[in-house]
Amino acid sequence: MSGEPVAGLNFTAVDFETANGFRGSPCSVGLVKVRDGLEVDSFYAVMRPPEGFDRFDPKNVSIHGITAESAQGAPRFAELFPQIREFIGTDVLVAHNASFDIEVFEAALEVSGLDSSGLRCFCSVQLSRAVYDLVSHALPYAAEEAGCPLQNHHHALEDARASAAIVCDIARRRGARSVEQLAADCGIPAEELEPWTVPREQESRATAQVRQMAYLFDSRTPNVNAEDLPDLMRWQDEGKNLPPALDADPSHPFYGQSFVFTGNLAVSRSEAKRLVAQHGGAMSSKVNGATTVLVIGDGFALTDLEAPAGQVDPAAERALGSNKAREALRRIEAGQPIRLMSEPEFRVALAESWPVGAVAEDGSMIPADQLRPAE
Repeated sequence: MSGEPVAGLNFTAVDFETANGFRGSPCSVGLVKVRDGLEVDSFYAVMRPPEGFDRFDPKNVSIHGITAESAQGAPRFAELFPQIREFIGTDVLVAHNASFDIEVFEAALEVSGLDSSGLRCFCSVQLSRAVYDLVSHALPYAAEEAGCPLQNHHHALEDARASAAIVCDIARRRGARSVEQLAADCGIPAEELEPWTVPREQESRATAQVRQMAYLFDSRTPNVNAEDLPDLMRWQDEGKNLPPALDADPSHPFYGQSFVFTGNLAVSRSEAKRLVAQHGGAMSSKVNGATTVLVIGDGFALTDLEAPAGQVDPAAERALGSNKAREALRRIEAGQPIRLMSEPEFRVALAESWPVGAVAEDGSMIPADQLRPAE
Protein backbone atom coordinates (compact mmCIF):
# COMPACT_ATOMS: atom_id res chain seq x y z
CA MET A 1 0.00 0.00 0.00
CA SER A 2 1.16 3.51 -0.76
CA GLY A 3 -0.17 7.05 -0.85
CA GLU A 4 -0.53 10.10 1.33
CA PRO A 5 -1.87 9.77 4.89
CA VAL A 6 -5.57 10.43 5.47
CA ALA A 7 -6.13 11.70 8.99
CA GLY A 8 -8.83 9.72 10.78
CA LEU A 9 -9.12 6.93 8.20
CA ASN A 10 -8.86 3.97 10.56
CA PHE A 11 -10.13 0.43 9.91
CA THR A 12 -9.15 -3.22 9.53
CA ALA A 13 -9.43 -5.01 6.18
CA VAL A 14 -10.29 -8.73 6.22
CA ASP A 15 -10.31 -11.61 3.76
CA PHE A 16 -11.11 -15.31 4.24
CA GLU A 17 -10.48 -18.35 2.10
CA THR A 18 -12.70 -21.38 2.71
CA ALA A 19 -12.03 -25.11 2.52
CA ASN A 20 -15.29 -25.93 0.78
CA GLY A 21 -18.57 -24.48 -0.46
CA PHE A 22 -19.92 -23.76 3.03
CA ARG A 23 -19.24 -20.30 4.40
CA GLY A 24 -18.40 -21.69 7.83
CA SER A 25 -15.25 -23.49 6.64
CA PRO A 26 -12.51 -20.83 6.82
CA CYS A 27 -9.03 -22.21 6.18
CA SER A 28 -7.09 -18.94 6.13
CA VAL A 29 -7.56 -15.33 7.16
CA GLY A 30 -5.77 -12.11 6.33
CA LEU A 31 -6.13 -8.88 8.32
CA VAL A 32 -4.59 -5.48 7.59
CA LYS A 33 -4.81 -2.66 10.14
CA VAL A 34 -4.94 0.87 8.73
CA ARG A 35 -4.32 4.05 10.69
CA ASP A 36 -4.65 7.47 9.07
CA GLY A 37 -4.85 5.81 5.66
CA LEU A 38 -1.60 3.82 6.01
CA GLU A 39 -0.97 0.15 6.83
CA VAL A 40 0.50 -0.22 10.31
CA ASP A 41 0.06 -3.94 11.08
CA SER A 42 -1.05 -7.21 9.52
CA PHE A 43 -2.05 -10.72 10.58
CA TYR A 44 -2.17 -13.91 8.51
CA ALA A 45 -2.92 -17.48 9.52
CA VAL A 46 -3.81 -20.80 7.98
CA MET A 47 -6.36 -22.66 10.08
CA ARG A 48 -8.33 -25.85 10.18
CA PRO A 49 -12.04 -25.20 9.65
CA PRO A 50 -14.48 -26.01 12.45
CA GLU A 51 -14.69 -29.72 13.21
CA GLY A 52 -17.37 -31.45 11.19
CA PHE A 53 -17.16 -28.88 8.38
CA ASP A 54 -13.51 -29.37 7.52
CA ARG A 55 -13.42 -31.39 4.30
CA PHE A 56 -11.24 -29.69 1.69
CA ASP A 57 -13.01 -29.51 -1.68
CA PRO A 58 -10.59 -29.87 -4.62
CA LYS A 59 -12.38 -26.95 -6.33
CA ASN A 60 -11.49 -24.63 -3.46
CA VAL A 61 -7.97 -26.02 -3.15
CA SER A 62 -7.37 -25.27 -6.83
CA ILE A 63 -8.20 -21.61 -6.13
CA HIS A 64 -6.18 -20.88 -2.98
CA GLY A 65 -3.74 -23.81 -2.80
CA ILE A 66 -4.40 -24.66 0.86
CA THR A 67 -4.84 -28.41 1.40
CA ALA A 68 -5.88 -30.53 4.36
CA GLU A 69 -2.25 -31.65 4.61
CA SER A 70 -0.84 -28.11 4.63
CA ALA A 71 -3.38 -27.09 7.30
CA GLN A 72 -2.70 -30.15 9.45
CA GLY A 73 -1.55 -29.08 12.89
CA ALA A 74 -2.85 -25.53 12.45
CA PRO A 75 -5.32 -24.24 15.06
CA ARG A 76 -9.01 -24.55 14.35
CA PHE A 77 -11.10 -21.44 13.82
CA ALA A 78 -12.35 -21.58 17.42
CA GLU A 79 -8.79 -21.58 18.75
CA LEU A 80 -7.69 -18.76 16.46
CA PHE A 81 -10.73 -16.51 16.78
CA PRO A 82 -9.63 -14.79 20.03
CA GLN A 83 -6.48 -13.57 18.22
CA ILE A 84 -8.54 -12.42 15.25
CA ARG A 85 -10.96 -10.56 17.50
CA GLU A 86 -8.15 -8.97 19.49
CA PHE A 87 -6.46 -7.78 16.28
CA ILE A 88 -9.71 -6.20 15.03
CA GLY A 89 -10.44 -4.56 18.37
CA THR A 90 -13.11 -1.89 17.98
CA ASP A 91 -12.34 -1.25 14.30
CA VAL A 92 -14.89 -1.18 11.56
CA LEU A 93 -14.02 -3.78 8.89
CA VAL A 94 -13.73 -3.51 5.13
CA ALA A 95 -13.70 -6.39 2.65
CA HIS A 96 -14.09 -6.95 -1.07
CA ASN A 97 -17.59 -8.47 -1.04
CA ALA A 98 -18.25 -7.72 2.61
CA SER A 99 -21.37 -9.89 2.86
CA PHE A 100 -19.26 -13.01 2.21
CA ASP A 101 -16.69 -12.28 4.91
CA ILE A 102 -19.35 -11.35 7.47
CA GLU A 103 -21.18 -14.58 6.65
CA VAL A 104 -17.94 -16.54 7.13
CA PHE A 105 -17.61 -15.03 10.61
CA GLU A 106 -21.26 -15.77 11.34
CA ALA A 107 -21.37 -19.39 10.14
CA ALA A 108 -17.96 -20.30 11.59
CA LEU A 109 -18.92 -18.88 14.99
CA GLU A 110 -22.23 -20.76 14.90
CA VAL A 111 -20.81 -24.19 14.05
CA SER A 112 -17.96 -23.63 16.52
CA GLY A 113 -20.44 -22.88 19.31
CA LEU A 114 -18.94 -19.45 19.99
CA ASP A 115 -20.47 -16.16 21.11
CA SER A 116 -20.50 -13.17 18.78
CA SER A 117 -19.61 -9.71 20.04
CA GLY A 118 -20.86 -8.18 16.78
CA LEU A 119 -18.99 -6.80 13.77
CA ARG A 120 -19.57 -4.06 11.20
CA CYS A 121 -18.13 -4.24 7.68
CA PHE A 122 -18.18 -2.04 4.56
CA CYS A 123 -17.72 -3.34 1.04
CA SER A 124 -14.86 -2.21 -1.22
CA VAL A 125 -16.64 -3.75 -4.24
CA GLN A 126 -19.55 -1.37 -3.75
CA LEU A 127 -17.20 1.56 -3.23
CA SER A 128 -15.36 0.62 -6.41
CA ARG A 129 -18.61 0.53 -8.36
CA ALA A 130 -19.61 3.92 -6.96
CA VAL A 131 -16.34 5.67 -7.84
CA TYR A 132 -14.21 3.78 -10.37
CA ASP A 133 -15.04 3.46 -14.07
CA LEU A 134 -13.89 -0.10 -14.77
CA VAL A 135 -14.89 -2.96 -17.05
CA SER A 136 -14.88 -5.18 -13.95
CA HIS A 137 -14.82 -4.37 -10.25
CA ALA A 138 -13.29 -7.72 -9.31
CA LEU A 139 -10.44 -7.34 -6.84
CA PRO A 140 -7.52 -7.45 -9.32
CA TYR A 141 -9.03 -4.69 -11.49
CA ALA A 142 -10.02 -2.44 -8.58
CA ALA A 143 -6.64 -2.96 -6.86
CA GLU A 144 -4.83 -1.98 -10.06
CA GLU A 145 -6.90 1.21 -10.25
CA ALA A 146 -6.02 1.93 -6.62
CA GLY A 147 -2.31 1.69 -7.41
CA CYS A 148 -1.85 -1.61 -5.55
CA PRO A 149 -1.42 -4.35 -8.21
CA LEU A 150 -2.47 -7.72 -6.86
CA GLN A 151 0.37 -10.22 -7.27
CA ASN A 152 -1.06 -13.22 -5.41
CA HIS A 153 -4.84 -13.26 -5.74
CA HIS A 154 -6.65 -15.60 -3.30
CA HIS A 155 -3.93 -15.30 -0.69
CA ALA A 156 -6.00 -13.94 2.18
CA LEU A 157 -3.45 -11.37 3.35
CA GLU A 158 -2.76 -10.04 -0.14
CA ASP A 159 -6.49 -9.79 -0.86
CA ALA A 160 -7.12 -7.97 2.43
CA ARG A 161 -4.28 -5.55 1.64
CA ALA A 162 -5.74 -4.90 -1.83
CA SER A 163 -9.17 -4.19 -0.33
CA ALA A 164 -7.58 -1.77 2.14
CA ALA A 165 -5.75 0.01 -0.68
CA ILE A 166 -8.99 0.47 -2.63
CA VAL A 167 -10.72 2.07 0.35
CA CYS A 168 -7.76 4.36 1.07
CA ASP A 169 -7.47 5.44 -2.57
CA ILE A 170 -11.19 6.19 -2.85
CA ALA A 171 -11.12 8.10 0.45
CA ARG A 172 -8.30 10.29 -0.91
CA ARG A 173 -10.21 10.93 -4.13
CA ARG A 174 -13.41 11.80 -2.28
CA GLY A 175 -11.81 13.72 0.59
CA ALA A 176 -13.37 11.42 3.19
CA ARG A 177 -11.97 11.22 6.72
CA SER A 178 -13.53 7.93 7.80
CA VAL A 179 -14.90 4.74 6.25
CA GLU A 180 -18.33 5.57 7.64
CA GLN A 181 -18.30 9.01 5.99
CA LEU A 182 -17.07 7.55 2.71
CA ALA A 183 -19.76 4.85 2.69
CA ALA A 184 -22.47 7.38 3.59
CA ASP A 185 -21.36 9.73 0.79
CA CYS A 186 -21.64 6.80 -1.67
CA GLY A 187 -24.94 5.54 -0.25
CA ILE A 188 -23.49 2.20 0.87
CA PRO A 189 -24.87 0.53 4.03
CA ALA A 190 -22.77 -1.59 6.35
CA GLU A 191 -22.97 -5.38 6.59
CA GLU A 192 -23.72 -6.17 10.23
CA LEU A 193 -23.03 -9.24 12.35
CA GLU A 194 -25.27 -9.13 15.38
CA PRO A 195 -23.96 -9.98 18.85
CA TRP A 196 -25.23 -13.17 20.52
CA THR A 197 -24.41 -15.59 23.31
CA VAL A 198 -24.67 -19.32 22.73
CA PRO A 199 -26.98 -20.96 22.11
CA ARG A 200 -28.09 -18.55 19.41
CA GLU A 201 -31.86 -18.28 19.21
CA GLN A 202 -31.92 -18.79 15.44
CA GLU A 203 -29.03 -19.88 13.25
CA SER A 204 -28.20 -18.16 10.00
CA ARG A 205 -29.71 -19.52 6.81
CA ALA A 206 -26.29 -20.64 5.56
CA THR A 207 -25.75 -22.80 8.64
CA ALA A 208 -29.32 -24.09 8.80
CA GLN A 209 -29.09 -25.14 5.15
CA VAL A 210 -25.82 -27.04 5.58
CA ARG A 211 -26.98 -28.90 8.70
CA GLN A 212 -29.10 -31.08 6.41
CA MET A 213 -26.02 -32.31 4.54
CA ALA A 214 -23.32 -31.76 7.13
CA TYR A 215 -21.84 -35.24 6.76
CA LEU A 216 -20.64 -34.30 3.27
CA PHE A 217 -18.44 -31.55 4.73
CA ASP A 218 -17.13 -33.71 7.61
CA SER A 219 -13.61 -34.99 6.90
CA ARG A 220 -14.34 -38.01 9.11
CA THR A 221 -17.05 -39.30 6.76
CA PRO A 222 -15.54 -41.89 4.41
CA ASN A 223 -16.23 -42.39 0.72
CA VAL A 224 -17.45 -38.89 -0.13
CA ASN A 225 -16.79 -38.11 -3.77
CA ALA A 226 -15.54 -34.65 -4.64
CA GLU A 227 -18.32 -34.22 -7.17
CA ASP A 228 -20.89 -34.73 -4.39
CA LEU A 229 -19.71 -31.65 -2.48
CA PRO A 230 -22.20 -28.82 -3.02
CA ASP A 231 -20.97 -25.30 -3.56
CA LEU A 232 -23.45 -23.20 -1.61
CA MET A 233 -21.76 -19.97 -2.71
CA ARG A 234 -21.78 -20.59 -6.44
CA TRP A 235 -23.42 -18.48 -9.10
CA GLN A 236 -26.13 -20.74 -10.43
CA ASP A 237 -26.09 -21.75 -14.09
CA GLU A 238 -29.74 -22.03 -15.15
CA GLY A 239 -29.11 -25.16 -17.21
CA LYS A 240 -31.54 -26.59 -19.73
CA ASN A 241 -35.31 -26.60 -19.22
CA LEU A 242 -36.07 -30.25 -19.88
CA PRO A 243 -39.43 -31.60 -21.05
CA PRO A 244 -41.50 -33.60 -18.52
CA ALA A 245 -40.83 -37.34 -18.66
CA LEU A 246 -43.55 -39.18 -20.58
CA ASP A 247 -43.49 -42.11 -18.16
CA ALA A 248 -43.74 -40.00 -14.99
CA ASP A 249 -46.15 -41.03 -12.24
CA PRO A 250 -49.27 -38.80 -12.46
CA SER A 251 -49.76 -39.12 -8.70
CA HIS A 252 -46.46 -37.43 -7.87
CA PRO A 253 -46.89 -33.89 -6.49
CA PHE A 254 -44.57 -32.48 -9.17
CA TYR A 255 -46.59 -33.94 -12.05
CA GLY A 256 -48.17 -31.24 -14.21
CA GLN A 257 -46.64 -28.38 -12.20
CA SER A 258 -44.51 -25.60 -13.70
CA PHE A 259 -41.31 -24.91 -11.71
CA VAL A 260 -38.89 -22.00 -11.44
CA PHE A 261 -35.76 -21.97 -9.24
CA THR A 262 -33.96 -19.17 -7.43
CA GLY A 263 -31.01 -19.31 -5.00
CA ASN A 264 -28.60 -22.12 -4.13
CA LEU A 265 -29.65 -25.67 -3.30
CA ALA A 266 -27.55 -28.62 -2.19
CA VAL A 267 -27.66 -29.83 -5.79
CA SER A 268 -26.91 -27.88 -8.95
CA ARG A 269 -29.81 -26.22 -10.70
CA SER A 270 -29.42 -28.50 -13.71
CA GLU A 271 -29.75 -31.51 -11.40
CA ALA A 272 -32.81 -29.99 -9.70
CA LYS A 273 -34.41 -29.47 -13.10
CA ARG A 274 -33.64 -33.05 -14.10
CA LEU A 275 -35.41 -34.29 -10.96
CA VAL A 276 -38.48 -32.16 -11.70
CA ALA A 277 -38.65 -33.40 -15.29
CA GLN A 278 -38.23 -37.01 -14.11
CA HIS A 279 -41.40 -36.61 -12.04
CA GLY A 280 -43.50 -34.98 -14.73
CA GLY A 281 -42.95 -31.31 -13.97
CA ALA A 282 -42.33 -28.55 -16.49
CA MET A 283 -39.97 -25.64 -15.86
CA SER A 284 -38.98 -22.17 -16.93
CA SER A 285 -36.04 -19.84 -16.27
CA LYS A 286 -38.40 -16.97 -15.40
CA VAL A 287 -41.57 -16.59 -13.37
CA ASN A 288 -44.49 -16.20 -15.78
CA GLY A 289 -48.21 -16.83 -16.11
CA ALA A 290 -47.71 -20.60 -16.20
CA THR A 291 -45.59 -20.79 -13.04
CA THR A 292 -47.14 -22.80 -10.21
CA VAL A 293 -44.07 -23.48 -8.00
CA LEU A 294 -41.06 -21.33 -7.13
CA VAL A 295 -38.34 -23.26 -5.30
CA ILE A 296 -36.26 -20.86 -3.16
CA GLY A 297 -32.84 -21.92 -1.92
CA ASP A 298 -30.36 -20.12 0.33
CA GLY A 299 -31.96 -21.60 3.44
CA PHE A 300 -35.37 -20.00 2.84
CA ALA A 301 -38.19 -21.14 5.13
CA LEU A 302 -41.90 -20.33 4.88
CA THR A 303 -41.72 -18.70 8.31
CA ASP A 304 -39.64 -15.95 6.67
CA LEU A 305 -42.84 -14.71 5.03
CA GLU A 306 -44.44 -14.25 8.45
CA ALA A 307 -41.59 -12.32 10.08
CA PRO A 308 -42.45 -8.75 11.12
CA ALA A 309 -40.99 -5.93 9.04
CA GLY A 310 -37.38 -5.30 9.96
CA GLN A 311 -36.94 -8.73 11.57
CA VAL A 312 -36.31 -10.86 8.49
CA ASP A 313 -33.02 -12.74 8.52
CA PRO A 314 -30.60 -10.98 6.10
CA ALA A 315 -29.99 -14.16 4.09
CA ALA A 316 -33.73 -14.77 3.80
CA GLU A 317 -34.21 -11.15 2.80
CA ARG A 318 -31.72 -11.64 -0.03
CA ALA A 319 -33.49 -14.84 -1.14
CA LEU A 320 -36.87 -13.11 -1.16
CA GLY A 321 -35.30 -10.07 -2.81
CA SER A 322 -34.32 -11.91 -5.99
CA ASN A 323 -36.07 -10.80 -9.16
CA LYS A 324 -37.84 -14.16 -9.41
CA ALA A 325 -39.08 -14.08 -5.83
CA ARG A 326 -40.29 -10.50 -6.13
CA GLU A 327 -42.14 -11.33 -9.36
CA ALA A 328 -43.70 -14.41 -7.78
CA LEU A 329 -44.86 -12.41 -4.76
CA ARG A 330 -46.30 -9.76 -7.06
CA ARG A 331 -48.22 -12.38 -9.01
CA ILE A 332 -49.44 -14.10 -5.84
CA GLU A 333 -50.76 -10.74 -4.64
CA ALA A 334 -52.56 -10.38 -7.98
CA GLY A 335 -54.22 -13.77 -7.55
CA GLN A 336 -51.95 -16.23 -9.40
CA PRO A 337 -51.67 -19.49 -7.43
CA ILE A 338 -47.90 -19.92 -7.01
CA ARG A 339 -46.53 -22.12 -4.24
CA LEU A 340 -43.28 -20.96 -2.63
CA MET A 341 -41.29 -24.10 -1.79
CA SER A 342 -38.24 -24.32 0.48
CA GLU A 343 -35.35 -26.72 -0.11
CA PRO A 344 -36.44 -29.09 2.71
CA GLU A 345 -39.94 -29.33 1.17
CA PHE A 346 -38.43 -29.95 -2.27
CA ARG A 347 -36.18 -32.66 -0.84
CA VAL A 348 -38.97 -34.40 1.08
CA ALA A 349 -41.24 -34.46 -1.98
CA LEU A 350 -38.49 -36.17 -3.98
CA ALA A 351 -37.90 -38.79 -1.25
CA GLU A 352 -35.51 -41.49 -2.50
CA SER A 353 -34.90 -39.55 -5.73
CA TRP A 354 -33.04 -36.84 -3.80
CA PRO A 355 -29.34 -37.49 -4.52
CA VAL A 356 -27.91 -35.95 -1.33
CA GLY A 357 -28.39 -37.51 2.10
CA ALA A 358 -29.39 -35.68 5.27
CA VAL A 359 -28.52 -35.67 8.95
CA ALA A 360 -30.89 -36.95 11.63
CA GLU A 361 -31.53 -35.07 14.87
CA ASP A 362 -29.09 -37.37 16.71
CA GLY A 363 -26.36 -36.38 14.24
CA SER A 364 -26.32 -39.69 12.36
CA MET A 365 -26.33 -39.78 8.57
CA ILE A 366 -29.50 -40.62 6.66
CA PRO A 367 -28.47 -41.81 3.18
CA ALA A 368 -30.39 -40.35 0.26
CA ASP A 369 -32.01 -43.66 -0.56
CA GLN A 370 -33.54 -43.84 2.94
CA LEU A 371 -35.26 -40.46 2.80
CA ARG A 372 -39.04 -40.64 2.61
CA PRO A 373 -41.76 -37.98 2.42
CA ALA A 374 -43.26 -36.85 5.73
CA GLU A 375 -46.57 -38.46 6.59
